[in-house]
Amino acid sequence: MSMATAELPSPEPQLMFVDELNSLQIMQLQRIVAEAHGLPPVFHDALKSGISGPELAIIPAGRFEMGSEPTETGHRREEAPRHPTLIQRPFAISMYPITGEEFKHFRKDTEWFLRPELIWHEGRYPVINVRMEDVKLYLAWLCLQTGQTYRLPTEAEWEYAARAGTTTPFHQGEDVSCKDIHFNPLFPYKEQQEKRRWYLPRCFPTPKASEVGMHAPNAWGLHDMHGNVWEFTSDHWTSSHLNANRDGSPSIGADPYWYVTKGGSWFDPAERARSAARKKRYLDEMDTNLGFRVVREL
Repeated sequence: MSMATAELPSPEPQLMFVDELNSLQIMQLQRIVAEAHGLPPVFHDALKSGISGPELAIIPAGRFEMGSEPTETGHRREEAPRHPTLIQRPFAISMYPITGEEFKHFRKDTEWFLRPELIWHEGRYPVINVRMEDVKLYLAWLCLQTGQTYRLPTEAEWEYAARAGTTTPFHQGEDVSCKDIHFNPLFPYKEQQEKRRWYLPRCFPTPKASEVGMHAPNAWGLHDMHGNVWEFTSDHWTSSHLNANRDGSPSIGADPYWYVTKGGSWFDPAERARSAARKKRYLDEMDTNLGFRVVREL
């Protein structure tokens, strides 16, 4: 029986190389792991007030290739060397960046101070202009509200979730357009790859993030992993993947004052939205193109 039609074995005894699976098998693996934890593949926890917490998608444990090769268009030194990485435990991650609407519940409950001079998002737009310390406060509040353990994803978890079994620059494939993800359309990917000197943008530039979920998700149901806003991870910055821990754990040699962010943004070229792309942000930094999503441990 072919791999495409065979039932997948339980993922617990031996972790799979998910980049050897097709999209249907990726979703099947997700369902198997969800059932093993008594949960649907997509779920949410209830807050004490009775409202729903962030929508979460279960991500199975597995192995994947992290980083990029020098031949990948947009490759930077800090993305090398590409290396096999093990995600030892399944987890759940929010389907979208945390939105202004979701952060508003935290603000009201804790009387967190919203600085009026800053640009702010409401509704389904990703929350922006929050520092790492604010993110930690939100996570602590979410833990108290749900009785579950919430945290930021590690860099390895984030890239593993974004790739969803793919090895291409984007989960969509070798190229994306501004119809697929929200980046600065003045700097598209294929045109750079082909080194064109002149081209017409396919979309009008917009000076802000878009609502979450406007584009198709990856095989695990995650939206906005490419573009829209950069997202904090829990890992401190390293200048490359040299000597990276193969179990995906953070490096002890990382810079404690800087964090790794992933995903690119509306302000940046398409190449910065690749799965392997990474950018350092200062521990006290906030920006209109910087947000976060959460992990809930299983």
